[in-house]
Amino acid sequence: MNTSDMSLNELSAVVHGLNINWWRDIKTGEPIQRNKGELLCLIHSEISEAMEGERKGLMDDHIPNRRMAEVELADAIIRILDYAGGFNYDIQGALEEKLEYNRKRNDHKHEARKAEGGKKF
Repeated sequence: MNTSDMSLNELSAVVHGLNINWWRDIKTGEPIQRNKGELLCLIHSEISEAMEGERKGLMDDHIPNRRMAEVELADAIIRILDYAGGFNYDIQGALEEKLEYNRKRNDHKHEARKAEGGKKF
């Protein structure tokens, strides 16, 4: 699937469509209300798996030509986009606004990071 020309909101809709069965009752096929906390923890678990892949220097066991961390980060993005699509979030707009906000943040500037008590990470 070529997604290179899609906005994040378009990609979110595609990903959510591909994952729609996770948003339906397994017996009836009727839509269900997903638990936001559970979904956010599933995103977190993908990041944890990426960390484990980096820590151990592993290749992915499903896509063996890819590093495990790379694939798990892709899984995290898929879960984030599915979440955004499922709850009708404007992920594109939020990302653009957050990038602009961060660009102007004093605590993200090099001088602030070097200062006593400044952000190190």
